[in-house]
Amino acid sequence: MKFLSFLFVLVLSLAVAPVASFAAAEAGSPGKFVPPAGRTLLIVGQDRDTIEEYVEAMGVVPGGFMTYTSIQELKGLSSATNYGSGWEHAQYFVDKYPDSVLQIGLYMVGALKDVSRGVYDENIRKLGEWIKAAKRPVFLRIGYEFDNPTNYYDPEDYKAAYRYLVDKLRAAGVENAAFVWHTYAPVDLKDIMAWYPGDEYVDWFAVSFFATYQKDSAEKVVKLAREHAKPMMIAEAAPSGVKNFRREEIFGRWLSTYFDLIQDNQIEIACYIDSDWESMPMYKGQGWGDSRLELTPKIKEQWLKEIKSGRYLNAGQNLFSQLGYKSK
Repeated sequence: MKFLSFLFVLVLSLAVAPVASFAAAEAGSPGKFVPPAGRTLLIVGQDRDTIEEYVEAMGVVPGGFMTYTSIQELKGLSSATNYGSGWEHAQYFVDKYPDSVLQIGLYMVGALKDVSRGVYDENIRKLGEWIKAAKRPVFLRIGYEFDNPTNYYDPEDYKAAYRYLVDKLRAAGVENAAFVWHTYAPVDLKDIMAWYPGDEYVDWFAVSFFATYQKDSAEKVVKLAREHAKPMMIAEAAPSGVKNFRREEIFGRWLSTYFDLIQDNQIEIACYIDSDWESMPMYKGQGWGDSRLELTPKIKEQWLKEIKSGRYLNAGQNLFSQLGYKSK
């Protein structure tokens, strides 16, 4: 989900040789709330109503839920808010689903310098208190898609704000937050390390995955993550542009690529956005289409077969212990 929406523009599609698979982060290496080796935590988003439709249609409660807020206002945490992209309400999931984690996208566009100056210290304090009260692992994507041109994140300003926020949360004793560094993984992936806050500030590397041509870029980020001994997350994913025409074929091809990306690279967390984008005012007319898995029987069957295969972690009473989390 984008508070400032954008449309991926494909200028050039490259045919590339497969990239070698990368082993999962070794046991004991840095990372926080990492699933057991060979397992993938499944998270579904990205608004309250579509998530509930997914749960009802699939009959499976996912291992986590994706939601959004901003450092400027903190809307969508304790109370519901709608920016034209569905209702965001993190507390709703805390209250209703005690055995699932949260993945939160923290919007910071236009606020980086003010974060570092202390303008939003009170909001950082409130955010930290809310996360602690959730009593579960919370994966916080700080300034998600930092290299997306529409976010205008200067690398130095971004790193300074990211570090400032992490330092504040740690000083406040927020131990159940994992800090996620999330690139939008464009085809022409450049030196994303210019935005890197440092190993001591990053718990997870993450990418977006909206088109099959992003697989090569995603695998390059996986390689960087492994070089830094970090676990890997697909933080936002859905087949962009899927409509009724050849829906089953196009959707199925994207879904197979998505599962291959997870399997081949031992991705530790995979997130999926199960939404009718076109029905939402924020995205209407932008070409995002409809990524609801339950809309097409064969796609739903393909999805359920995979997530019940034994690799994926859905909700359960022992989920938190598998992630190494103990509630206080």
